[in-house]
Amino acid sequence: MAAPAAAATLKRGGLVAFPTETVYGLGADATQAEAIARLYRAKGRPAFNPLIAHVADLAAAQAIARFGPQSLALARAFWPGPLTLVLPKAEGCPVAELATAGLETIAIRVPAHPVAHAILTALGRPVAAPSANLSGHVSPTTAAHVASDLDGRIDLIVDGGPVAVGVESTIVSCLDGPRLLRPGGLPRAAIERVLGHPLARVVTDEHADTAHPLAPGMLASHYAPRAAVRLNARSVAPGEALLAFGPAVLPGAADAAAVLNLSPRGDLVEAAAHLFGHLRALDRPGITAIAVMPVPMEDLGEAINDRLCRAAAGREAEQT
Repeated sequence: MAAPAAAATLKRGGLVAFPTETVYGLGADATQAEAIARLYRAKGRPAFNPLIAHVADLAAAQAIARFGPQSLALARAFWPGPLTLVLPKAEGCPVAELATAGLETIAIRVPAHPVAHAILTALGRPVAAPSANLSGHVSPTTAAHVASDLDGRIDLIVDGGPVAVGVESTIVSCLDGPRLLRPGGLPRAAIERVLGHPLARVVTDEHADTAHPLAPGMLASHYAPRAAVRLNARSVAPGEALLAFGPAVLPGAADAAAVLNLSPRGDLVEAAAHLFGHLRALDRPGITAIAVMPVPMEDLGEAINDRLCRAAAGREAEQT
């Protein structure tokens, strides 16, 4: 059977394309940050937007997110099915911060496709799974579409035949009242019948990332720690913390308030996996500024630098 092989591949950090009822997804174990980084790389031109965590059932969803009465009603009405809910993370949520883009919210779906359900059940962990195509290409609805984009870039393609729905899931935020983030495979009217009132539509801020609106609050400042962030640092000023990359040691690093290295060996996959966690770890009382060493703009470095620029937005320290 395909499910055990797919689950084993995911468990060891591999990438698996599999069918859902909406489109084919490119799956990675959502608890493994380096697997998530490889997923972004496989899709090309990566941007670290929040990814949807796919789980086998409502109980698995409740283990990683907090539900209220309205979100629970929607889950019970439409799961499994083409509805994604954006919810607050549960305490101790094991999903990697790279998969949630450092947000305190998580997007969750229970897919209806039997192959997807079998894989999720066999793995027993949430699977992050954006559409299984190169960035900017049309979403795939057959295994052949996946192969044309990703053959040689991922570990396994599970062929479950053509999908039934053919468009991505509808995304509804349930943080401060249900709001539609993305129309999709579940009609608005069906959701409104369960809620008993009209469903508001999010109006995106002009500075938000509108390409993949998987969670609210996608503003530049949303990624900013309290400390000032100084990019492309060539030295460390007194009292600054250092977010390093690679083996180089900067002048003043020995006296830094704290030092964390995204990847001592200069590996961009490792750096992406550590990005949000290291920023959070350095954003603590007593640290007022963070010096960030340069990160190459190639490959995953483009997305890493994008998020570092967002972290620095409005909080830049003087460049040194």
